Amino acid sequence: MVMGKLPHLHGVIFQWRNDIKKDQGREDLLLIIEWVFVSHQKSQRMTRPQELVAELIRKARVWIGELAGCDFECIHIPIGLRSGQITKAMLEHPFQENEALQFALDSFTGQISIHRPAHKIFNQDAKFTLNLKDVWSRKPLEALTVFTDVSGKSHKSVMTWKDPQTQQWEADVAEVEGLPQVAELAAVVRAFERFPEPLNLVTDSAYVAGVVSRADQAILQEVSNTTLFELLSKLVKLVSHREQPFFVMHMRSHTDLPGFIAEGNRRADALAAPAVMAPLPSIFEQAKLNHQLRHQNAPGLVRGFHITREQAKAIVAMCPSCNQHALPTLSAGVNPRGLNTCELWQTDVTHIPQFSRSKYVHISVDTSSGAVFASAHAGEKTSDVIKHLIQAFSFMGIPKELKTDNGPAYCSREFSSFLQQWGVGHKTGIPHSPTGQAVVGRTHRENKRVFNQQHLCT
Repeated sequence: MVMGKLPHLHGVIFQWRNDIKKDQGREDLLLIIEWVFVSHQKSQRMTRPQELVAELIRKARVWIGELAGCDFECIHIPIGLRSGQITKAMLEHPFQENEALQFALDSFTGQISIHRPAHKIFNQDAKFTLNLKDVWSRKPLEALTVFTDVSGKSHKSVMTWKDPQTQQWEADVAEVEGLPQVAELAAVVRAFERFPEPLNLVTDSAYVAGVVSRADQAILQEVSNTTLFELLSKLVKLVSHREQPFFVMHMRSHTDLPGFIAEGNRRADALAAPAVMAPLPSIFEQAKLNHQLRHQNAPGLVRGFHITREQAKAIVAMCPSCNQHALPTLSAGVNPRGLNTCELWQTDVTHIPQFSRSKYVHISVDTSSGAVFASAHAGEKTSDVIKHLIQAFSFMGIPKELKTDNGPAYCSREFSSFLQQWGVGHKTGIPHSPTGQAVVGRTHRENKRVFNQQHLCT
C-alpha cells in the first residue's frame, strides 16, 4: 500500500490474517510485515510522483522476494482524476507513459488496486492520490503558440506571440539578471501566468523544455540559487494547478527553415538581440568584411554571397594577408605551361583506325613552344610509350617534367623507372577528368582534322 503525502511517500507490506477470528479476542486482522521508505536525500533533479511510487514498489518487491521468495498478490496505488470518473483505459495511462513504473512492475502477475483497504490504518490522514491525467501534451495543440528567448549579454527575457484575433505579433520583454536559463525560465513563467488557455510553448533552450515537461506534480529540491528556486517553485505550482493542456517544444536557435515556427523563433531572437545591426551598403561590402574575418577563396565568396567571379577575385587580390601567404604559381588551372622549351610536356595516345595495325598514335606536346612529336605504334602498353618517348627525346630534347593521365601504361613501375633513368619528373592529372590533358587533347583534335582533310582530297 502506497501512503503518505508528497514528498514524504512511504509504503507498507501487509497481509490479511483470515485464520484469526473475532471470537478469539482479536479484531485486528491486519498483519504488518514491513514498512518501506524512499531515500531521505532528495534527488538532484525534479522528480515526479510516479517515480517515487516506482521506487517504493521496486524496493518492496526486492525485499519480499529475498525474504519469502515470492511476490505480492495486490499493490494498492490510490489514483485520482482532476475531474470526472476513472475508466479502465484511464487506469492504464500512468503505467504506459512512465518508464520508471514499467520497470518497477516488470513481470508482475498480481493485481493493481485503486481502492484503499478497509482498515483504520489507511485513514484520510495518510491519504496520497496519484493524478491520472497530465496537462502536458505530447502532441502540438491547435492553440496559441508562444515563443521565448533570452540574451546573455543584455539580460533580456522575451516572449512573443501572434494574437489570433488581430493577427498582429505581440511581445513581452523584461530584464532578468542571472544565467540565461534563469532568464528564459522567467519568460516561461510569465507565459503560464498570462495564458491559462491551451498553449503551445516554443523555446530554444533544451534545459527549459526539459524542466517544463517534468513540472506537473513535481517534487522540487531546494537549491542554493534563490532566484532559480523561486522560479521553479512558481512553475511547479502553475503547471500543477493548470486545467488546460499545454505542449512544449525545443527548437534550434538561429535557424533559416521556412514556416510559422521558424518565423516566430526569428522574431524572438530579434527581440532578445542586444543591438540591431545597421544594414551594410551592399553585398560586395559584406563579402569584403566577411573575407577579412574568414579569408575564403574566390569560389567560396561566389557561393556565399552570390557575387561575380571577377568581384570575388578582386576581394582576394586586395587582401594583404592572402597576398602575403599566397604560394607562387607558374600558371592557374589544371593545365600548367612551362616558361621555357623542354620544361613541361604533355603526353597521351589516341586511335586512328585508318592506320590499320599501327592505329595507336602517341603524341607529346611541349607546353611552352607548342612543338609536337607523334609516332604510330601497334599498341598502347608501357613498352610502346617508352619507344615513343625515346624517339621524341631524339627530335625535341629531354624535358624536365612530363604530364600524363592515369592510364595503366603511365602508372606502371617500368615507366617510372624509365623516367628516373632519364632524369624526367612525372605528374598525373585528376582521375576521370579529361580536362587535365587539354593541351594534348586539342592536339589530337587538330591532327585528326588535318588527316581527314588529306584523306578526302586523295
